Amino acid sequence: MSDPQSIDGVLVRWGERIFYPGNRMVKVPPQPKLPANLLRQRANAIRARIEATVVRRAPQVMVKVTGGGRGMKAIAAHFKYISKNGRLEIEDDRGEVLNGKDDLRALVDDWRLGGTPIEDIGFRREAFNIMLSMPRGVDPLSVLKAAREFAQAELADQKYVMVLHDHQANPHVHLSVRAESRHGKRLNPRKADLSRWRQTFAEKLRGWGIDAEASARVVRGQGRQGEALWRIKASEQKRVRIPVRQRKPAGAPVPQLRSDAWERLAAALSRSGEQRDRTLAVAIGKFRGAVGIGERKHDTAGFARDIAR
Repeated sequence: MSDPQSIDGVLVRWGERIFYPGNRMVKVPPQPKLPANLLRQRANAIRARIEATVVRRAPQVMVKVTGGGRGMKAIAAHFKYISKNGRLEIEDDRGEVLNGKDDLRALVDDWRLGGTPIEDIGFRREAFNIMLSMPRGVDPLSVLKAAREFAQAELADQKYVMVLHDHQANPHVHLSVRAESRHGKRLNPRKADLSRWRQTFAEKLRGWGIDAEASARVVRGQGRQGEALWRIKASEQKRVRIPVRQRKPAGAPVPQLRSDAWERLAAALSRSGEQRDRTLAVAIGKFRGAVGIGERKHDTAGFARDIAR
């Protein structure tokens, strides 16, 4: 059995490469050792992420930018769509609930004239449409509460409205966010923002007792997503001239870094004196076999160095 603090160090070092790749820095001087209590806290957070991913297979959140209006006419049409022409409640960034066609018209006027005026037809994106979704069976009201907290945390400087859709298979919330903030700064979501948004939404859901994860596809052993079905069919039937993009097929091999990291975690946990850790090590092995994350031989000295650090 190995020293618990050494195992915690391995969990933090390799677990963060899997679950928080954006935080990983390369080619920098070694970081100072963390205090034991902080190291334990971070290691336990990694243990929880591993357990959710490989044992419970926790439902994955979806946060997606579905488009956005380039003028007030398009924004108003989206308001009408997500609210079913005023039949569904609209909640704004101040927490006020809007109902009916009169409130819908007032909302459109507020967005058109509040701040920098928005023309009916424009050439730049004046709003972003975001969808926050969970799989079938999740309590819709909890999704709404988590979406509200997500917006308060991530979009505090923006004007936005949200509508819950619970009449379809997957409960989801439509967020329409004005591109220009109250301070004149424009929203421009990037891949890193979407990754952080997924983490925030999952965290807020867990706060309401909903088991939720925001793991990357490669963490789940899925590689890159395959080509969109509509593009494949359209190309086959020669309905469009857009060529099918050359992308890695679904289920492509997982990058070696992820495979190495999973192997390091399993090796460290298997050396632990705690039964929970050894159980997690076995679960990682089963998970890797189920999703096709292959093994590669490592020198024993490499693992020994990890444990010693």
